[in-house]
Amino acid sequence: MSAAKVVLLFSVLGLLLIAFGAIIGYLAGDIFVWMGVMFAIAIVLNVVSYYKSDSIAIKITRTKLVTETEEPRLYKIVKKVAENANIPTPKIGIMPSDVPNAFATGRDEKHSVVVATRGIMSMLNDDELEAVIGHEISHITHKDIFISTVAATIAMIISYLGNIILFSEMFGGIDNRNSNNSILLIVAAVLIPIGAMFVQLGISRSREMYADTGSVKLVKRPDDLISSLKKISAPKVNSRRNPFVFGQPSPSSRSAQPGAYSSLFIVNNFSAHTLLNLFSTHPPLQKRIDNIEKVKKELGL
Repeated sequence: MSAAKVVLLFSVLGLLLIAFGAIIGYLAGDIFVWMGVMFAIAIVLNVVSYYKSDSIAIKITRTKLVTETEEPRLYKIVKKVAENANIPTPKIGIMPSDVPNAFATGRDEKHSVVVATRGIMSMLNDDELEAVIGHEISHITHKDIFISTVAATIAMIISYLGNIILFSEMFGGIDNRNSNNSILLIVAAVLIPIGAMFVQLGISRSREMYADTGSVKLVKRPDDLISSLKKISAPKVNSRRNPFVFGQPSPSSRSAQPGAYSSLFIVNNFSAHTLLNLFSTHPPLQKRIDNIEKVKKELGL
């Protein structure tokens, strides 16, 4: 997706937020104080998340930061790709999961972390792993953490305001006996937040495609990137174990909610045969492959 389309999606999010405020003002003008409170809370939460994104992600995924001595293979590949991208070598982490995946986090090039799971380290050869790391380094150089955080901030504000509308009796109530008011109530509390969620997902998907393109341009290994995506996305790989159970799987393992963390990874581990794909943070595999093939052809690789 082009930069212009990303800007357009952000504009739509902004307009949804403005529309939400207008509806609230129409239904209950005295609620603006609470709008301000929720707006401030959402901004503070997301600013904290932005500046602490690396440490939060590391803690959530039980990632262990490693040195060159501990993981010479991964360190060598990350350092090589980072040098090609003209950025400092990110911190490197290993996530203790057998499910093959990888992610990058951090607010900028000087505060970034690249993480690989044990599963992806054992599944991919060096060329495939380099292509994957190229994808993650591209996320860093494209400022995707910033973009995703801003999108999440706006969507979160809208979601909070939707909750306020639904429980508006706490603030004096909204007279929804009028049919027009009832329609506005539904639009404000349900439809606008759903619309904001889909726009946010669209932004997330566009950044994944952009990172795939960045990997091809940076590493020049389109076939290896395609191969790695196919391996990681294979149904038999994703069905063997809950991909969001961190550490060694067991009946007592703690699971993260997929919706909360799936955008971190290079591949969304939701089943390809569920309705959850409608809410996926990643584009379909074939669409990503088609995009990589297109970039490959454009570069004459």
